[in-house]
Amino acid sequence: MELICSQCHAVLAADTHADWCPACGGSIIERPPLPLDSSEKLPHVVAVDHRGIVLPRRHPVGGIITPQ
Repeated sequence: MELICSQCHAVLAADTHADWCPACGGSIIERPPLPLDSSEKLPHVVAVDHRGIVLPRRHPVGGIITPQ
């Protein structure tokens, strides 16, 4: 299960132990992991900041992939 903020939708790392979101103070909920696209390769490197929030993935050409 993934940990996600119900307010700002930040995804928390699996080893982060928090009752509230370190970014906005919203409540943390669990959701099943999203299925991978066929274009994504396993395993992909996950970058986590100092608060335990998973950072967005970078596109191979450049830039950041942001969910809409």
